[in-house]
Amino acid sequence: MSNPAPGDLETVRAFVNTLDIDDAIEELALPADLGRWLAQHDLLGGAPSVRPSAEDLRHATRLREALRAHLLAHHGQPVDPAAVAVLDAAARRARLTLRFTGDDETVLEPAAGGVDGALGRLLAIVNGAIDDGSWQRLKVCPADNCLLAFYDASRNRSAVWCDMRVCGNRAKVRGYRERHPTG
Repeated sequence: MSNPAPGDLETVRAFVNTLDIDDAIEELALPADLGRWLAQHDLLGGAPSVRPSAEDLRHATRLREALRAHLLAHHGQPVDPAAVAVLDAAARRARLTLRFTGDDETVLEPAAGGVDGALGRLLAIVNGAIDDGSWQRLKVCPADNCLLAFYDASRNRSAVWCDMRVCGNRAKVRGYRERHPTG
């Protein structure tokens, strides 16, 4: 199994993994599921309760898949421009704002409330991870039947699969069979 990501970046990893493709499990099937998930991960900014709409759920799942596409690019592929557009739109909806909090200290936080603000908090975590260098280590397993986000804790940042024993082994077997067809 994969390593957890450091600090708040684990929340981004968990968000991307709310869809388990291999086991066909969607944690965000209903708007209420999204509300519970955001509350459980302390992304609502102290709001007492948020009732996400169906549109909020669509927005959140589009953001999740845009993040997944961006993480897949951490294997050296180009970033999908459509994913970048979704991420930019989510940042605008959240009205991300730089706030000064002390001597040479700042925080990027959403001015929007509700679901837009909660998703903006996820994007602020991404911004922090880009700044501290941990973002490039958060990747998505390239196996089409997996696509789980994992944290690459390898020394040289070269991990490809979420689990070498499962996804990596499947890829090796598939490659062998393609090179050595039976017949």
